[in-house]
Amino acid sequence: MNPLNPGPLMAVGAISLLATAALLLGARVPALRRMVLLLDRATTGLAAILACIALAVAFGAGLWQVIARFATETPSIWSEALVRTALIWMTYLGLAVALRAGALVAIDAAHRFSTGAVRRGLEAAALACCLSFLGVLFWFGWSMAGRVQFQEMAGLEVSMSWGYAALPVGAAFAVIGALAQFLDRHEAVPKEVA
Repeated sequence: MNPLNPGPLMAVGAISLLATAALLLGARVPALRRMVLLLDRATTGLAAILACIALAVAFGAGLWQVIARFATETPSIWSEALVRTALIWMTYLGLAVALRAGALVAIDAAHRFSTGAVRRGLEAAALACCLSFLGVLFWFGWSMAGRVQFQEMAGLEVSMSWGYAALPVGAAFAVIGALAQFLDRHEAVPKEVA
């Protein structure tokens, strides 16, 4: 793939706009909504579990790194790379959970002061931007994972693709979470911070 080729980016943008338009028009179709929410329940739950496991692995490897370095005075050669890789996986898998919960940065002021079709339009525009970003993340993450498949991570002696694979996998989970959040958006009263 030529990095200056605008074709993939244009395709991602067009697909994002088409998906947003289809969801905007088809949000009232109960079968579509039910199918996306059912798929989301499974994938977001799986992403949350895997992100928690990745955090536990990072914690365990980090703890071992400290113990090995200061208690036994023989630093571990694999623990730092494992911590870094586990944290990358945790971040990109956690992205799906954050998108589904609506916990990412939103257009709060515009959303709060708008109603009806304007509010739904803002939500659709935010979804289109999010899907575009996730499409780019998937495309280039997939490309990079393929490019580095024959390189090894120092200390772990596994393919570098395992680290880069977090990008397309996390983007795929996040797309489902973003779609479900759009379809399942409910009017919530903002909580005041005490």
